[in-house]
Amino acid sequence: MNQKKAGIILSYLSEAIKILSSLLYTPIMLRLLGQSEYGLYQLVHSVVSYLSLLSLGFTAAYVRYYSRFKAEDNEEEISRLNGMFLTIFSIIALIAVICGAVMINNIEGIFSSGLTVEEYGKARILMALMIFNLALTFPNSVFTCITGAHEQFFFQRMLTVLQNLLNPFLTLPILLMGYGSVGMVAVTTVLTIAKVIANVYYVFHKMHEKFIFSHFKLSLFKDIWGFTFFIFLNQIIDQLNWSVDKFMLGRYLGTAAVAIYGLGSQINTMYKQFSTSISSVFVPQVNGIVAKNNDNHELSNVFIKVGRVQFIILWLVLSGFIFFGKPFMYFWGGNGYEDSYYIALLLIIPVTVPLIQNIGVEIQRAKNMHKTRSVVYFFIAIGNVILSYFLIQTMGGIGAAWGTAISLFVGNILFMNWYYDKRIGLEIVRFWKNIISFVPSLILPAVIGFLIMKFIAIKNLLSLVLFAVLYAVVYTVSMWLWGMNESEKGLLLGSIRKIENRLSK
Repeated sequence: MNQKKAGIILSYLSEAIKILSSLLYTPIMLRLLGQSEYGLYQLVHSVVSYLSLLSLGFTAAYVRYYSRFKAEDNEEEISRLNGMFLTIFSIIALIAVICGAVMINNIEGIFSSGLTVEEYGKARILMALMIFNLALTFPNSVFTCITGAHEQFFFQRMLTVLQNLLNPFLTLPILLMGYGSVGMVAVTTVLTIAKVIANVYYVFHKMHEKFIFSHFKLSLFKDIWGFTFFIFLNQIIDQLNWSVDKFMLGRYLGTAAVAIYGLGSQINTMYKQFSTSISSVFVPQVNGIVAKNNDNHELSNVFIKVGRVQFIILWLVLSGFIFFGKPFMYFWGGNGYEDSYYIALLLIIPVTVPLIQNIGVEIQRAKNMHKTRSVVYFFIAIGNVILSYFLIQTMGGIGAAWGTAISLFVGNILFMNWYYDKRIGLEIVRFWKNIISFVPSLILPAVIGFLIMKFIAIKNLLSLVLFAVLYAVVYTVSMWLWGMNESEKGLLLGSIRKIENRLSK
């Protein structure tokens, strides 16, 4: 439990550092790179990210099979599982490099006429570095899975905290020296190498984990593939939903359109990470419940507990962005990024529901009932691509965001809640009663936010920060008085006491 609490606290510390560094670093980066080069960086990244599909969903399978062998107290099978996964992901890394080389040699065909001659040259270098960086993450994911399965959350989250701290501090001097987006990706690659080394050292020398690279069971591999195929399908869906918009914008409208969409999409990325930070530490617990008794009531309790905490945090971010997002995007991105506010809203509003329910995805995987969701989502994602294509022609980046928003509403909200209730067996009505119970605590912050934006002109960054802090204080007090239950208050107070104890030492 201490590891779990530490993991949650460090997760949010990591996200706070990441957001704070983005607030300070992104405006400088945008001005040093310029809109076109930032758009080029976003465009190449969106294309290279498709190679992440080569993981085939195997990372999600490790915890499930580890939990099974752990329940049987079968250490030899766990060691053989470790060896099998490291072998698989090393082969995948090699395939990624080969596929990447083919992509670099055919880069003109990928981007069509969307880039200039100079941009094509820089895109090749960016793509090569990003592919190498991505290839490193495949074997590294095995060591991350191992520490996660053993609930060593403190170590993993501390690595993430350090990475989020070091990235802007190392990148900024590189940008100031004029190395541009190539320098940015080079720094990211160096940090990835350091993270791989740290993970390998921890697993071998601190956890003393064993790897057996012989006598792999073909039946186990087939079983894993049968489980992961639909997770792989879900990864395809995520790529279609979150990366294809940038690709189409770059291909048809150029890098400037990608930059505008990319800034709004960056808000969405940070927003999504807030929820996965807490839900990820409950994955071993969910798999343990399913492996032992598969108790739907117990799973529903976890589903509701995690969902409530996620709602408290996410609604603060979402409502704050609704009220203060427009001036924030102006101060953050500068002139030329006005549409980024509306793009961000169209992405984060509909994604809020699946985010507060994302522990349900892990419950589905633990029950091996994620197949239907993946198939339905796949067809909805195809609809998103088609709809976004036509909307881009008339509305640009905002049209792409509308296509994604509509698909999220149909699939992630309407279908998914029906599926949780009727097929998975979660108590979805009780879940929504718990969420609706927060409404009284949301009224006062909404009134304050509306009055500030209606009657006060925010003309500088300092006033924006002061009013945003005021809103956050009002929200926290209101949530404490009329929203949080005793468990949630205890979690908040416990976190504060831990911070005070650390500071006093």
